Amino acid sequence: MTSPWPLLITLTYVAIAMVIGLRARGGRRMNSLEEWGVAGRSMGPVTLYLLIAAGSVSAYTFMGAPGWAYAKGVAVFYVAVYLAYLALVAWYFGPKVWQFGEQFGHVTQASAIADRYQSPALGALAALVMSIGSIAYAVLQTVGSAYILFVMSGGMIPVWLGVPLVLGCIAIYLFVSGQRAIGRTNAFQGVLMLIVAWAVGMWALHNATGGLRFGPLFERLLAEHGEFLTLPGAGGDMTFSFWTTSIIVSMFSFMPPVWTQWMSASSARTIRRSATWLPTYYVVILPMVVVGFIGIFSLPDLARADTVVLEYAMQHLPVVLVGLLGAGTLAASMSSSEPFIHSVALSWSRDVLQPLLGLSDALTGRLARWMIVPLMALVIAPLAIAEPGSLVMILLVGLGFATQVLPAFIGMFFWPRASRLGVMAGIVAGFLVTVAFTTLWPHPLGVHAGFWGLMLNLPVFVAVSLVTAPADSEVVERFFRIAAPRGLTRLGSGGKTVAADTAAHGG
Repeated sequence: MTSPWPLLITLTYVAIAMVIGLRARGGRRMNSLEEWGVAGRSMGPVTLYLLIAAGSVSAYTFMGAPGWAYAKGVAVFYVAVYLAYLALVAWYFGPKVWQFGEQFGHVTQASAIADRYQSPALGALAALVMSIGSIAYAVLQTVGSAYILFVMSGGMIPVWLGVPLVLGCIAIYLFVSGQRAIGRTNAFQGVLMLIVAWAVGMWALHNATGGLRFGPLFERLLAEHGEFLTLPGAGGDMTFSFWTTSIIVSMFSFMPPVWTQWMSASSARTIRRSATWLPTYYVVILPMVVVGFIGIFSLPDLARADTVVLEYAMQHLPVVLVGLLGAGTLAASMSSSEPFIHSVALSWSRDVLQPLLGLSDALTGRLARWMIVPLMALVIAPLAIAEPGSLVMILLVGLGFATQVLPAFIGMFFWPRASRLGVMAGIVAGFLVTVAFTTLWPHPLGVHAGFWGLMLNLPVFVAVSLVTAPADSEVVERFFRIAAPRGLTRLGSGGKTVAADTAAHGG
């Protein structure tokens, strides 16, 4: 395709996103962790709805999910389980996290962990382990963004150049406007993605079947390639156990950007309203998956499954729609990389460097903004330029590491007896197993490495917690007044749990 329109439309989107991100600051000073990190806890329900939705629907929607539909079939619908669970998690845990932040001054996930267990070292450990998953996700999105520019430019913008171009744009408006830029740009990007996904999906369906019904496509798929409609899917490289444990690992990964998004809300009620609406947005995935299934017939010999939608569009769709697809896919990538880059910079500054170096809050606030520069230049950009693996597998590997922080959340919301050393021992044990079963012996017996990590992590966490001193009873009580007000328990002297009168403790 030699038309300049796809690239022009895509670059127009980038320019609009830049303007929105830069204007999001609105004259506010961004040197505080409260303002740059969580937007002054001011986001309304519609902005928060689009922020969470667009942040969780990423390059996976336009590239990874269609690629899995093309290569593996219905195994792609693990994401439907995962996203439905995310909405439930946001509805239940989001308001509690917001109250933690509003009452105790938390601005990051790791700062809440450090506060609950009275251990800055544990907060730093959680921040570093979680950052592996966050960086993997940011790399995934950056690869997708650079590839879009490569395709839309007809190869004139190679991946090694597209990576710094995309990261540079994000860095500018993140530095200037912080979480407010993420909220405003994600709102715009979320609407754009929804429109583009359905426009491209329906056009492709009509082009392939002559109508707008999904039925004929799946009837043909059943008749000619029935293996794509059964689990664990086609291709022979995925087992049912890996598919299942991948879902479990994804479900138990409380990623830091989501936590930060909850704390950016104007109230706990705002989160509940936004979470209730979330499933209405996730239909954005359906038309893109359909294009992946169409590609099974139309593009049988693709070298890279992740490119199925782009390849189909370049061959069969009008040039303007191809440009909009480029803009929509770039929007999906940028809307998800922004919060992960932001959360890592924020957490490394607040939870690792501040306690390590004894920095003031004012200096830490300034450091967090500048941290995005070395993070992008020295970590994310080199990994993205190397183009590791398939987009979905990058995500799943990252989530396997992030899941190992699960004990910290169990002790925060459900089990008052959890101890600092128990959580730390569980995280370290699970992390080491996940490293071994990701690099030395990948996913033994077809079970996800992160799930193997959890199988050791959780027993170690419980055992060590039971034989070590819990956190101070006043701290535990303070958290559980919010986490479990109707069944509050507190720790008595000697570490024994005793029932507390719910009414006496604010239940």
